[in-house]
Amino acid sequence: MEDDVHKVRQFEHPGEGRKRAKATPKGRQVDPAAAHEIGQLLGDRPRRRDLLIEHLHLVQDKYRQISAAHLAALADEMKLSFAEVFETATFYAHFDIVKEGQPNVAPVTIRVCDSLTCAMLGAEKLLGELQTAAGPSIRVVRAPCVGRCDTAPTAEVGHNFVDHATVDGVLAAAKAGDTHAHLPDYVDFDVYVAGGGYRLLARLRSGELPKEDLLKSLDDASLRGLGGAGFPTGRKWRSVLGEPGPRLMAVNGDEGEPGTFKDRYYLETDPHRFLEGMLIGAHIVEAPEVYIYLRDEYPAAREILDREIAKLPPGGPKLHLRRGAGAYICGEESSLLESLEGKRGLPRHKPPFPFQAGLFGLPTLINNIETLWWVRDIVEKGPNWWKGHGRNERHGLRSYSVSGRVKSPGMKLAPAGVTVRELIDEFCGGMADGHTFHAYLPGGASGGILPAAMDNIPLDFGTLEKYGCFIGSAAVVILSQVDSVRDAALNLMRFFEDESCGQCTPCRAGTEKAVLLMQQPLWNEELLGQLSQAMRDASICGLGQAASNPLTSVIKYFPDEFRPLPQQAAE
Repeated sequence: MEDDVHKVRQFEHPGEGRKRAKATPKGRQVDPAAAHEIGQLLGDRPRRRDLLIEHLHLVQDKYRQISAAHLAALADEMKLSFAEVFETATFYAHFDIVKEGQPNVAPVTIRVCDSLTCAMLGAEKLLGELQTAAGPSIRVVRAPCVGRCDTAPTAEVGHNFVDHATVDGVLAAAKAGDTHAHLPDYVDFDVYVAGGGYRLLARLRSGELPKEDLLKSLDDASLRGLGGAGFPTGRKWRSVLGEPGPRLMAVNGDEGEPGTFKDRYYLETDPHRFLEGMLIGAHIVEAPEVYIYLRDEYPAAREILDREIAKLPPGGPKLHLRRGAGAYICGEESSLLESLEGKRGLPRHKPPFPFQAGLFGLPTLINNIETLWWVRDIVEKGPNWWKGHGRNERHGLRSYSVSGRVKSPGMKLAPAGVTVRELIDEFCGGMADGHTFHAYLPGGASGGILPAAMDNIPLDFGTLEKYGCFIGSAAVVILSQVDSVRDAALNLMRFFEDESCGQCTPCRAGTEKAVLLMQQPLWNEELLGQLSQAMRDASICGLGQAASNPLTSVIKYFPDEFRPLPQQAAE
């Protein structure tokens, strides 16, 4: 009993009965100089948790890296634990974290895209030569798809992209300090308004155009989400509107699927058509705030949006333009929401779905950039105009991002349901000189691979699934006789391995194991099949569920490319 009382008294007076501990604070100490720099950098900006990634960008942009001292100071400034800031900063590829004792990052960073189309057109050779030729003041690293597949190979010098990159061209930009984004010509606010822009929004806000009439136009046109999922747009807007307010809206501009660049094209040519569609969506669901999440690889588009949003007339929702930080997984809608909240982009378990409990726990409308870009045309020109386009019993228009072995790659606006043969011959000027059509990706990295013999399948929602493929965001990559389909599948699997968020074992371990198995001279078809099935069945989100599609396509349609010839097997 006495012992128990003594313990209680020790608890009440912890200094009694034992040696007094040193008065040294626990945990990482904040460096006063770093704290001053962070305070100056943030200025009068809010210190909210959801702005953590934006503040990390400020540090990265200013110092070209993020030191441990700056991380600790930022955590202290935002009243967050160091662990919270560290785990978020290290999740994203574009934050260069320099730990204590490590050398500083070189003044200029060159990123060489090594995703499929760039790899086909010489990225590996370019990377090696740049690493050899670059001096100590230049860092050369690999980068996943940067959304410029039509001008492959591509290298990024700071925030300046060098298309059709050569060693001399890239090093010249680096040594000249040409590291800022180059803005293309685009339709600005004044030109857009002169052409009738924002009249539809004004009619909707004034009540001249009832909400239900606008929703009916979207329903009648059968407009579907063009980010890849293909969910009916009108139905999605009604679902969000049916939830109790307040509601929010988020725009998914994290176009990271290798082979895809259509959203960048629309933002860099006619951004206000997207902005008007976005404001219409926000008005329909009565969202007082809209968050635009744009991938960090699109600096020119970000600068354009910054300029043009500032020109919008007052009224309407508050707009927040947020930067991604190099994480493909954030294209998944729930990962995007986590990133918008200043966290790691880990997919959420569903239900609840984002339209029920999305950003900050509120019902949230999430749309892709291209989906919103078409709203004005469909409502003004009518659903019959939209449905009047199409081939092979399909309806509407599709923006096909075409890259690879064609004469004229690029964003091709074509009738929905066009076949790959029609796309190549009518919209891309045919195959590149000296190349014969061999295979194609109908829907980007996760959409599978088909042989040239299957060139008559309509490219649209619902037409490819029975072949183990899907259209996704309509990224079409064309391979010729000089390309190995086996190597292409391995390139894509390495991408998924690198981009897996690591949250679930089937995707994290499955992609890694698949890469190891696919590197073997002879593929273990049975084991790869079992692994693919496990990834499809048990992964949390679409990354892991679809990562094996290229692999299974090669096994199904290209058996001669992963099995050795009889004489090779005998040897």
